[in-house]
Amino acid sequence: MGSGIWSTDVYDAADRYRRSTGTSAFAYSDSGARTVHPALDPRDAHRESRDSAEHPESLAIAVLFDVTGSMRNVPKVLQQKLPKLLGLLQRKGYARDPQIMFGAIGDATCDRVPLQIGQFESDNRMDDDLGRIVLEGGGGGQQTESYELALYFMAHHTSIDCYEKRGRRGYLFIIGDELAYQRVKAREVGQVIGDRLADDLPLRQVVAQAQRLYDVYYLLPAGSSYAGSRTVLDFWRDLLGQNTVEVDDLDAVCETIALTVGLGEGTVDLDTGLRDLADVGSAATRTVSKALAKVDAAGRTVTGGRLPAPRGTDRITRL
Repeated sequence: MGSGIWSTDVYDAADRYRRSTGTSAFAYSDSGARTVHPALDPRDAHRESRDSAEHPESLAIAVLFDVTGSMRNVPKVLQQKLPKLLGLLQRKGYARDPQIMFGAIGDATCDRVPLQIGQFESDNRMDDDLGRIVLEGGGGGQQTESYELALYFMAHHTSIDCYEKRGRRGYLFIIGDELAYQRVKAREVGQVIGDRLADDLPLRQVVAQAQRLYDVYYLLPAGSSYAGSRTVLDFWRDLLGQNTVEVDDLDAVCETIALTVGLGEGTVDLDTGLRDLADVGSAATRTVSKALAKVDAAGRTVTGGRLPAPRGTDRITRL
């Protein structure tokens, strides 16, 4: 996957058609679907971000979001802000050949659709993947969701040329407002992803496995049920350090992601990035400045994935 070129004209035409016909951008979910769309089914699946003549320096960027409870509106915001995200990444030169994957996270203990994973795409098919997501809105009600299951998939069921060919990690953004479970349960991996594990896996082990391929970020947006929660922030900061980011305005999530990638790739500094936001008419300058101050201060060598993470943390035993 990952061929083609993003077209704002195509996006705008599709948006005008939906408006004229009264069709939702999330028609699959709005139709009453309660099973994962076949294109987003993680079972026995593998996702790839590959170089091509069209995109010789592919950069894998995965954006996975909680769709339980108040978080179910996140994909709607992302869908509306896609042109701005791609505009900053490409027109401003933050990443030459970004390939973006969207996915959704629920709760494997109770949700009918606990994990949905799209493809890495360079063109308008990423908008199609967003439209296939089931906005379940469930969750277990105990301040915990199955983020660890998504981390397992990204660690063991993705292949990315930016890492394999150039030793540069991709980017994994998890947008949520709750805690992960402390273990990846072998039973849930078998049911949802199809792997047969001999034992459960500790959360820290799976985080380390994902960090071998990706710079992993956790974004906690305003307006969610646990926005500003010290319990949630401390939990993720213990796992990811300064890569745990508070976002004061949900509408600023796309801009935050774009500038984080630009900072990580060393193609922009924070001051220049904030000026770029003003250039494209974004109202997110203050929010992004506050959100990324610590990330920028930590230094791009930390956040940018120039060197592979230590090996030896990714061994699992399958039956």
